[in-house]
Amino acid sequence: MEQNEIPLGFGFALAQHPDAMKHFCSLPEERQAQILQRARRASSRAEMHALVDELTLG
Repeated sequence: MEQNEIPLGFGFALAQHPDAMKHFCSLPEERQAQILQRARRASSRAEMHALVDELTLG
């Protein structure tokens, strides 16, 4: 998987939360990469959704 490739579960979770997707896309590349690393390490659906919820909160 490429470093900047969005993990499937994270992509699905973002698609369900347009505000989170908009916020993620507005972040600098370095911050996006950090979030993608966290998404790759997520070990459950709940953990992935919690990450997306953080993006919704800004």
